[in-house]
Amino acid sequence: MSEDRVQAPVVTGKVRILVADDHAVLREGVALLIDREADMCVVGQASGGREALDLARQLKPDVAVIDLSMPDMNGAQASERLLAECPQVRVIALTRHADAEYLHRMLGIGARGYVLKRSAAEDLVNAIRAVTKGNTFIDAALRDRLHDDLLGRRRQPVGAPALTGRETDVLRLVAWGYSNMEIARRLNISVKTAEFYRACAVEKLKLRGRSEIVRYALQQGWMNDDNTPLPGAEGERE
Repeated sequence: MSEDRVQAPVVTGKVRILVADDHAVLREGVALLIDREADMCVVGQASGGREALDLARQLKPDVAVIDLSMPDMNGAQASERLLAECPQVRVIALTRHADAEYLHRMLGIGARGYVLKRSAAEDLVNAIRAVTKGNTFIDAALRDRLHDDLLGRRRQPVGAPALTGRETDVLRLVAWGYSNMEIARRLNISVKTAEFYRACAVEKLKLRGRSEIVRYALQQGWMNDDNTPLPGAEGERE
């Protein structure tokens, strides 16, 4: 591992970010973009999946921005192992792939963000801020392109039982990336109660894994920017 891939010590309080991409010019450009932000800093750069995993273990960044197409270990494989070993790291996929298959794979692994390389530079910065707050960020261009395929025209699957208000609250927060403990704190309920409502909602809708929960949330319009969960507890609903 090249020592110059590990950045100099950073100011406490900034969001610490690892950037992984096999294209040096793009990787360094992303690093410069991030370092321009007063509340962010790049702590390391990797040119491949294995190096990204090694640096993540060493540096324990807050956020890892990972390209999907890299040598020796692709971004999905690296992200899956990284999240298994360092679950506190928020992963953002930065990719040229605008396919639903890639999006679903990364969300299923546990990635919190999906940004297309062709999008405006500020989209990546916005994604970093969103996932740092515990939210999920999906590139707007991708949402628009996949509207008919992914979101569908119906708000509710045919024959699906209606969710209660509390089941809706919990499932919406799950889709945005909140843990059971975070959901319990926001809704002023116990962790076991949050787990119960989550299990009920998932069973009613026959959803398997987080990627299907996010897909359902997209169908309901819960993932739009104006529906981002606000900080603090939400009102009690049953």
